[in-house]
Order: sequence, then structure tokens, then C-alpha cells
Amino acid sequence: ERGLQLLELGGSVEEDCIRIARCFEATRQRCCRLEQDGRRAREQLARVEAERAALEVKLKHARNQVEVEMKKRHRAEAELEKQERKLQLVLELLMREPWGNEALSREQCSVLSALAGRRLGAALAPSRRSSAVDESCQSLLSHSDISYDRTEDDV
Repeated sequence: ERGLQLLELGGSVEEDCIRIARCFEATRQRCCRLEQDGRRAREQLARVEAERAALEVKLKHARNQVEVEMKKRHRAEAELEKQERKLQLVLELLMREPWGNEALSREQCSVLSALAGRRLGAALAPSRRSSAVDESCQSLLSHSDISYDRTEDDV
């Protein structure tokens, strides 16, 4: 359109041709800059997608590791509860048997009765469990509350 306007203005044909050539050159230069910008954007996109793919692999490995550790923890807690039940039964048996009280010292009997009187796990858990989390009180987030999004796993 601009080329047509220049032709309609009149003047020498030579000047009009020079103006049209300058417009074409400006347009060509703008196209070259846009092409370079597009190339840089595609290269940056490729780098970012490669980084995203690497991070997704790390996330998948981390999710798998969390799942494995949670299974280990559940098994360990189940074993601990099983052992606590066994010990509780032994303590109850010792406290009920008349020969048990005679064979034990007065101090041992008082310790056993104290343990038998309350939940055994609460008495032994803080000293036996090695954990960075203080498990002697209720945490706002327990291990069973951990959830993560698996929607991206199929990518």
C-alpha cells in the first residue's frame, strides 16, 4: 500500500523506485531480525524442554523412593506393634503369676506394673525410635498424610 501511495504522489520515477527499494530493504531487515528471534526462541524452548524432562525423571525417582521408604516404615511400624504386643503379653503374664512377683525384686515389680498400666509403646517408643521427627507428640502432618500428584507420571 505504501508503495502505491508513493507512486501516486508523483515526482520522478527514479525517486519513487528508490523509496520503494528502501521500504523493501527495511522490510527484509525486519524479517531477518524476526527470523533470528524465532531461531533463538526455538533454541531456548529446546533447552527448557530438555531441562523439564530431566526434572521429571528426577521427580519420578523421588516419588518412587518416597513410596519405597513409606512401605519400609509401615513394615517397621507393624513389626514394632507386633513386638510391643508380645512384650505386653509377657508383662501381663509376669504380673498375674504369683511366682513372678516372688522371683522379681520390688523395684522390678514396680517398673513392670508401671509399664503394664499404660500403653507400652508410649513408654518405649521415644527412646527406641531413631527419627528426626519428634514422634512423642502428634504432628500436624503424619507420614500417612503425604500425597503427591501422579498426573504427570504418564508423560
